[in-house]
Parts: sequence; structure tokens; C-alpha cells
Amino acid sequence: MSESQTGALDASTFTLWQVMLASVVSLLVGLSYSALSSPTANPASSLTKVAATRLTADYDEDSGSEMEPLDEDLKLVLVIRKDLEMSKGKVAAQCCHATLGCYQRINKTNPKMLQAWEYTGQAKVTVKCDDEKDMLALQEHARSLGLTCYSVRDAGRTQIPAGSRTVLGIGPGPISLVNQVTGRLKLY
Repeated sequence: MSESQTGALDASTFTLWQVMLASVVSLLVGLSYSALSSPTANPASSLTKVAATRLTADYDEDSGSEMEPLDEDLKLVLVIRKDLEMSKGKVAAQCCHATLGCYQRINKTNPKMLQAWEYTGQAKVTVKCDDEKDMLALQEHARSLGLTCYSVRDAGRTQIPAGSRTVLGIGPGPISLVNQVTGRLKLY
């Protein structure tokens, strides 16, 4: 064999090894995915009882207190201010901010509850309140019950003055607990 043929053979052998390695990795990823998505491996079944932790906007790991395990579904409520008269697109964006804010907070403070919420459909409800005063009262009530809260303050780049509280996210948390705060409010 000439030197050029040997070089070509080495390149094709290297390519063959790459293909084989890629196939093995794909197989392992597929097997891992199958194992995770099988009914027996579904973490939701082991998360029906979730240990709730005191979750406040000013959460301090040293001051968290354990609550009793829960046997109920979880939900996130998004409280939208009516007095700001935001467009539908603005409301959607602000609700996204509130959802993400609540998600990030509960991920740090109670990842088991977050995982349970994720595996049970991530229930979200939008309701409306009259003004900032009502929103602040709802936030205080939610905090007193140990629920996660996230209040969105607008940057003021479009329709709303900078610093305005637009949407309050409450939860995810046990439905009965969240309803103590938002159960009287009308759907948005």
C-alpha cells in the first residue's frame, strides 16, 4: 500500500469509529429516556405527598419551617391589575415574568413541590384585582400563609410607568391554601 492509501484507510477507520460511538451514545440516551418516561419511573407517583416549606419573597434558608405533607394538587395564580388597562400582549408578557419569577423562587426553596407541580400539569389561573393596594394586600396575605410570591414591576419601556406593579404570582402551592388568598377574585 502506498502512503496515500494508508492515510485514506486511517481516515475511513476514524470515521467508522465516530459513527459507532455516535450510535452507542444515541442508544444509551434512548435507553435513559425510556427508563425515565416509563410509568414505574415517574417521579409524580412518589410526589403525591410533598413536604411544603415556608416560602416567602424574602426567604431565608435558616428561617424556613417545615409544614405537614400534602395530599392535594398544586396551582399557580396570576393576579392582574385592572386599573392599568394593559393590552392583551402586555398582560401575557407580565404573566410570563410572574410565572418565571415564582418558578425560580420555588426552585431554590422547595424543589420537591416544584417537581410535583410540574408532573401534575402545572395548573395556572389568571384572576384580576382592582389596584395596587389590593395587590399588596393579597401579597401580604399569601406571605403570611407561607406561599411563594413574585410581584412584577414594569420597566416602563412601553405602556406602563416604570416601577408599576403589574402582576402578582402566588404559588405554586396547595390549592386550598392558594384559594384562601385568591378564591374571591374573578377570573381575568
